[in-house]
Amino acid sequence: MLLTITTTLQPATDLGYLLHKNPAHLQSFSLSFGCAHVFYPEASNERCTAALLLDIDTVHLVRGREKAVALDQYVSDRPYVASSFLSVAIAEVFGTALNGRCSQRPELATMPLPLQATLAAVPSRGGEVWLRRLFEPLGYTVTVDAPPLDEQYPEWGSSSYFTVTLEGTCRLSELLTHIYVLIPVLDNNKHYWIGDAEVEKLLKRGQGWLEKHPEREQITQRYLKHRHNLVRDALSRLIVEESDDEAGEVGEAGEADGKEEVTERRIGLHEQRLIAVVTALRDSGAKRVLDLGCGEGKLIKLLLQDKSFTRILGLDVSYRALELARDRLRLERLPTMQRERVSLMHGALTYRDKRLEGYDAAAVVEVIEHLDPPRLAAFERILFEFARPETVVVTTPNAEYNVKFATLAAGKFRHKDHRFEWTRQEFQTWAAQLADR
Repeated sequence: MLLTITTTLQPATDLGYLLHKNPAHLQSFSLSFGCAHVFYPEASNERCTAALLLDIDTVHLVRGREKAVALDQYVSDRPYVASSFLSVAIAEVFGTALNGRCSQRPELATMPLPLQATLAAVPSRGGEVWLRRLFEPLGYTVTVDAPPLDEQYPEWGSSSYFTVTLEGTCRLSELLTHIYVLIPVLDNNKHYWIGDAEVEKLLKRGQGWLEKHPEREQITQRYLKHRHNLVRDALSRLIVEESDDEAGEVGEAGEADGKEEVTERRIGLHEQRLIAVVTALRDSGAKRVLDLGCGEGKLIKLLLQDKSFTRILGLDVSYRALELARDRLRLERLPTMQRERVSLMHGALTYRDKRLEGYDAAAVVEVIEHLDPPRLAAFERILFEFARPETVVVTTPNAEYNVKFATLAAGKFRHKDHRFEWTRQEFQTWAAQLADR
């Protein structure tokens, strides 16, 4: 199992600083499944290559007591193919570089470098096409060598193992992170137990690129070994720009599928908004709170952290959003008293529902802009005439702020399902007229 990383940045031997491995020495590291060796086949000012070679101890993995990394057979492809063993080795041997740190030359860790990584014996049942679908969207030039199964018998066809070379200009931590996550995805056969911690690891390592990757669902499913509850949890927590089919339709209650959050993510508006809403609800003295158009439960999760809110009801028109909220909140795992504070309900805000009556306050966060203006009047009656909470906290996008978003074209809404986006004066006028009535 071999990974080589090459740079032509001059002096190229600075790669040793980034990896925290001296090019002049061979270094070996004991791992739970064998041994890792780091050496430099070439090291000059013009070009430097670092190699990570794994020696898997199959006898120990079959006979040993470490069942989390046990193998069933002595003879298998595990010692040779790029797999989750390689990801573990990268984390343990190149951990500092993977995390984007360099103590002696910190500026190197933040610099885009000309890099080339070559992986020997990469398994890919989807062939070269699947390899390219994973790595090319990340900006790499991908070269794939598909050797025949047997050179003496070309009619047997090509091997399902490939030699893959990735070339690009990026930070070393980015390159290592992409390899760390995607090699187990290609192999689709992790050697260790998959649990909640693996979701956190994927979200940490995937931050900044996985949410934008066109194959993010396949990546998530394979990385988590198709554990459906974990996959749902991971996908629900990714801030992604999904299609309506993937995220569930945005209906009358205005369930937002996260697309406007993508626009706002860089400056943290969504977090600021939720904190402001919680503060307003707390200041109102409310005990029983409605979250109307609750989506995936982000506001409810914050409300649960404050014991002053004794009863929380989340309503949304999207059943899938409610499933994601249930997973995000981990309702099945909450202590009984905590679990009894929360209810999730399927429904629309344009039809009267007696279950919404008797609450102290209601939060309507980024909802009304998803309603067609003619249906806004129905929502107003449902909430203010029939449900009649003492306090209502409403947020909606400020159209005057849209010029702050570099990625938002002039005249465009933050989300394709928005029916309108008001100026501050338009919002004030609507609120004042509603209060008068």
